[in-house]
Amino acid sequence: MSPSSPVPVLTIDGPSGSGKGTISRLVAEHLGWRLLDSGALYRAVGYAAGMEGLDLSDAEAVTRCAQHVKIRFQAAPDGGDTHVLVNGHDATDELRTETAGAAASAIASIPSVRAALVDLQLGFRKAPGLVADGRDMGTVIFPDAPYKVFLTASAAERAKRRYKQLKAKGLSVTLSGLQREIEARDTRDASRAVAPLKPADDAVLVDTTGMGIDDVVAKVLAVLQPRPAA
Repeated sequence: MSPSSPVPVLTIDGPSGSGKGTISRLVAEHLGWRLLDSGALYRAVGYAAGMEGLDLSDAEAVTRCAQHVKIRFQAAPDGGDTHVLVNGHDATDELRTETAGAAASAIASIPSVRAALVDLQLGFRKAPGLVADGRDMGTVIFPDAPYKVFLTASAAERAKRRYKQLKAKGLSVTLSGLQREIEARDTRDASRAVAPLKPADDAVLVDTTGMGIDDVVAKVLAVLQPRPAA
């Protein structure tokens, strides 16, 4: 890549539970590229708004929160998941809850909140490259990205994955309840007026239902390989 060339970006979009967080982290590690977890940004704003006691339906107040919140990603010393600091507080565990996910989905439909976070997301595009994980990375934030993937999986499969994660943490959840929440969120995210969840026209679709993590990583990395001449 020449000094004048744009920094390459691989966008990995998809619905909740499709595995994009884990896959994005592993792919970024494999490539030695930076990682942007855009969902964590929205969860962080929702968390900060909750700490301030804001009504998430108050677009003006939540937007002000998004404009001033301090969000920092910090690598875990043991090589585990990246920690997210919100206004100086390590909110990593709180941001993984279903409550945080629902809050993120709610505020993500507010145009002024999305606008407030655009520049922050664009700032992650630095050499040697960026893996951007989210719902509108390939359609809105990095439409010029040379590599785009859209991960998906059945609602039943995604509910099972989430169920195992939450049960492992000792949380009381039901599989049927999680599937209903996932289906409701899919509908909400896909039907919102601003940046609805959908694959970019030039994205490679990867259905992860029944696939192992290594196989999914391999499929995503294959997207970066030069295509054979026609």
